[in-house]
Amino acid sequence: MQIFQGWLEGAERQLSPHFTKRELSDEIDLVVIHNISLPAGQFGGPYITDLFLGKLDPKADATFEEIYQLKVSAHCLIRRSGEVIQYVSFANKAWHAGVSCYKGKEKCNDFSIGIELEGTDELLYTKQQYQQLTNIVQLLKCKYPLIEDNVVGHCDIAPGRKTDPGESFNWTSFRKSLLEDKLKK
Repeated sequence: MQIFQGWLEGAERQLSPHFTKRELSDEIDLVVIHNISLPAGQFGGPYITDLFLGKLDPKADATFEEIYQLKVSAHCLIRRSGEVIQYVSFANKAWHAGVSCYKGKEKCNDFSIGIELEGTDELLYTKQQYQQLTNIVQLLKCKYPLIEDNVVGHCDIAPGRKTDPGESFNWTSFRKSLLEDKLKK
């Protein structure tokens, strides 16, 4: 996998209208890890993509009535199988962080890349998801060296408001795999 003109080669592309162009002064120095499942706790359906494309049918599930009009997106989604879908070019701002702050800098969408894992705070993520996440983060760190070790959860930039990727995310193992992958190169 490689990044070419802001896009992951080999990933499925679904172009979200929910993004903003980055300013030339917007230096990418952060990766934010999220989780999502629609309906909550259910996996594999089309609803995450529908939400990010602004096409979620409020009648498809009772819980969608509350969220179908949201204008949100992420740069990428990593499904339970490890399949990657990219919605927004890394060169642009996805609308994933909301009200947020990292190291004293507000509006994290301006300087971050948002990656969603198909999952919940409580359920373990899959080996395939961790492998893909490691691959993508390593590529991003090569493309945007300011990222360095600035890889955090949504909970870290919006504490008290967000909890994802949750206690089920194994930060120790993930950081170890990043280090091992870096040493291989």
